[in-house]
Formats: sequence, C-alpha cells, structure tokens
Amino acid sequence: MSIFSWIILAAICIVIVTSIIGFIRGGKFRFQVEMRESRFSAEIFYTLLILYSVVIIGFGLIYFILSFHNIMLVEHGELRQVSVLGSIIHTFYFSGVTLLTIGYGDITPIGIGRFIALIEALIGYVLPTAFVLKLVQHTARSRGNE
Repeated sequence: MSIFSWIILAAICIVIVTSIIGFIRGGKFRFQVEMRESRFSAEIFYTLLILYSVVIIGFGLIYFILSFHNIMLVEHGELRQVSVLGSIIHTFYFSGVTLLTIGYGDITPIGIGRFIALIEALIGYVLPTAFVLKLVQHTARSRGNE
C-alpha cells in the first residue's frame, strides 16, 4: 500500500475515534434543543445519528480504499468486478449492515477486512449502550436542575 493510502486510512480512523470519544464525553454540537418535561433528548438523538453516519461513511471509505489493494468484499461467494460507483455503493452498504449488526451475509470481507468488520460491529454494538447512558445522565441532570 502506498503512503498516501496509509495517511488517508489514518485520517479516517482519527475522525471515527474522535467522534465516538466526543459523543461519550459529552461533546456538543452548535444547536441546542430544550425539552423540559420529556425524557427524550433530541440533541443526544441527533448527535447519535450524526455519529452513526460518520462511522458508516468512515468505515465505508476504509473498505473502499482497501478494495484497491486486493482486500475486497465478496458478493454471494464470488469476486465481481464492479465500477468505482458500484464499489462505493457496495462498501457503504456493507459498512451500514455491519455497523447496525444486521449482517445479511450477502457481502463478506476477505483478509484484514474481516478484522476491520469485527471492529465496526463491536462499535455498532456498544454505541446504543453509550446512547442509553447519555440519556440517563441527561435525565438525571435535568431533574437536578428543577
């Protein structure tokens, strides 16, 4: 792999990790939504949606870059040559299915892609727990201010 590919992969990984850490630590976006008598926090929900999108796009880009270096996704058990647009669609689809722990099995990774998919699935499994914990903290903080 070229040095340029490694730099891009490192940058994507840094964005993903800092986004997750920012969410867990309570990083806030510029918008603020007030919901006093509700247990639902729109701010936390929107933050989680943005975080999921960042992770799906980030891992999709990782799979896409690795596809140029013979670490590919296999569809229905056979390697297929697809266009660049088709490859992007496949990698984002696989990333979303993996992160959301759906795992249809129609596309499978080869080589180190398996380990990367495992990490992504673990993130997808842990994020809802972090969301619930943030919601509990938000609710406790709201009750403490009343």
